[in-house]
Amino acid sequence: MTADLKPIPFRFWRSTTGREPVREWLTELPLDDRRIIGRDIAKVQFGWPIGLPVCRPLSGGLWEVRSSLPSKREARVLFGFHEGELIAVHAFIKKTQKTSTDDLSLARQRFQEATP
Repeated sequence: MTADLKPIPFRFWRSTTGREPVREWLTELPLDDRRIIGRDIAKVQFGWPIGLPVCRPLSGGLWEVRSSLPSKREARVLFGFHEGELIAVHAFIKKTQKTSTDDLSLARQRFQEATP
């Protein structure tokens, strides 16, 4: 049955200098944390539309993948859709209950750059 499922294509936002901050952030995490985040992103890719607790809409066409990590931290990967692709634009470890306006602004800016 799962062989019939086609994932939504996924890519990382890339800066004009070629950096991929979300990919860089992920590689700095412990392996167990990366596995959890990867599984949660795959749930979105293969199961869209998907809601809480894995995925939640934000404003401006952005969504967040919500991952509870083995290290007892909460990770967020912010993404949007463009031309059938899921584009990861920002990621961070949650430190407060509410997503900061700085994180949201950065994600919106990157998403606009990725979707001219």
